[in-house]
Amino acid sequence: MSLYEKIVNGEEKISLVGLGYVGMPIAVAFARKIKVVGFDLNAEKIALYKSGVDPTREVGDEVIKNTTVEFTSDESKLREAKFHIVAVPTPVNDDHTPDLTPVEGASAIVGRNLTKGSIVVFESTVYPGVTEDVCVPILERESGLKCGVDFKVGYSPERINPGDKVHRLETITKIVSGMDEETLDEVAKVYELVVEAGVFRAESIKVAEAAKVIENSQRDINIAFMNELSMIFNKMGIDTKAVLEAAGTKWNFLKFFPGLVGGHCIGVDPYYLTYKAEELGYHSQIILSGRRINDDMGKYVAESTVKNLIKANLNVRNARVAILGFTFKENCPDTRNTKVIDIVKELQEYGIYPTVVDTTADAAEAERLYGVKFAQMSDVTDMDAVIIAVSHDVFLDLTKDDIAGFFKANNEKKVLMDIKGLLDRKEYLTEDYIYWRL
Repeated sequence: MSLYEKIVNGEEKISLVGLGYVGMPIAVAFARKIKVVGFDLNAEKIALYKSGVDPTREVGDEVIKNTTVEFTSDESKLREAKFHIVAVPTPVNDDHTPDLTPVEGASAIVGRNLTKGSIVVFESTVYPGVTEDVCVPILERESGLKCGVDFKVGYSPERINPGDKVHRLETITKIVSGMDEETLDEVAKVYELVVEAGVFRAESIKVAEAAKVIENSQRDINIAFMNELSMIFNKMGIDTKAVLEAAGTKWNFLKFFPGLVGGHCIGVDPYYLTYKAEELGYHSQIILSGRRINDDMGKYVAESTVKNLIKANLNVRNARVAILGFTFKENCPDTRNTKVIDIVKELQEYGIYPTVVDTTADAAEAERLYGVKFAQMSDVTDMDAVIIAVSHDVFLDLTKDDIAGFFKANNEKKVLMDIKGLLDRKEYLTEDYIYWRL
C-alpha cells in the first residue's frame, strides 16, 4: 500500500511545519480530508489556535474552532506523521542576501523526528537548488537516514495570497515536484485531495523552485515599471491612473499599477534569484533595477509629501501628518516587511513624527518590529497632511466630509496623499486641496 493510500485510509498523518499565513490554511484544508498535525515553534500562536482564535484572519475563528488539526509546539509529535509539508518564511538579510535560517531550522526539526518511509515537501520560496543542496543534507544529518533510500523529498511552491478570499489554496493550480517519478506521483495525489484547480507536475524540483521565484520577480519588474512611469508623469503633470485606464483598453496591455511593494514574496523573492545568479557569475540588470525602484518608493512618497507641504506654505518641521494604513497589503493584519515604515522613517528625517492609524493591522507586531504605536481614527484631527497608504476596506467608505475633518480648519491648503488612488481625484482638485497620488 502506498503512503498516499495509508494517508487517505487514516493509517498515517501529514504534518504542517510552520503555521503562519501560508501553513495554517493548508493544514486546515487537509484536515477536512485526512489527519493533520500542525506544528509551530511559537507556543503563543499554538495557544491561540487551540482556543479557536485565528490571528492571521485567513480562515476565521469559527473555522479554527471546528478544525481537526492537532495544533502543537511539541516537535516530537511530528514522529506521528509520514508526510511533512514545510511552510516557513524565507526572508532576506539587511544586505538583501537570502536568510535561510527558518528553512534550515525547520529542516533540522523535521530531521530529528523523521522516520523511514517519509516524504518531506518544502513550500518555502527559495532559489533553485536549496531543497536538494541545503535541506536534504540537514535532514540526513539530523535523522541518520539516507535520502532516496529511507525518505524522499519534493517541492511544491506556495501560491497563497494573504488576505485574498478568491485566490485560495483550493482554487490555484498547484505546482508539485519530486526527486523521482514515484515521489512526484505520491506528492501530486496528496495535494489533489484539497486542490480543486488541479496540480501541475514539474519535471524536477529545481524547475519548481525556479518557477516560483520568477512568478514574483515578474510582478516586481512590472510594478517597478509602473512606479517609474508614475514618477515621470508626475513631473509632466499627468495623472498616472488616467493614463493606465486609457492604455488598459488595449487587449494585450498588462494591468499593473504603481504602489509600495512589501510583504514576503514580491519584495523578497527577486533577491533569491539574483543571489544565485551572482554566485554563478551573472550580475542581474533588469531584476535589480526593478528592485531599486520599488525599494525607494517609500522615500519618494515621503519626499513628495514634504514638497507638497512646502507648496501649501506649511512648516515642514513638526508638521502634523497622519498615515492611514500600515500593513504590507490591504485587509491583511501582517505588517512584516511593510514599506509604509519607509515613509515613516523618511518623514522623521525631516522632523515629522506621523500619527499612524491601522485598525486592521497586528498592533503588537508593529510595535515589536518597528516601535510604531498606532493611534485611533479619532486622533486624526488638525492635520497638515494625510497619507492614505493602504487600501483597507475601512478607508474605502471615507466621505469627503470625513476627510475634510482630518485637517486643520485654518490651513489654506489640505495636503492629501492618496497612494493607492482610492478617492475620486476630481472631487479634490479644488482650491483648498493639494491632491497627489502615484
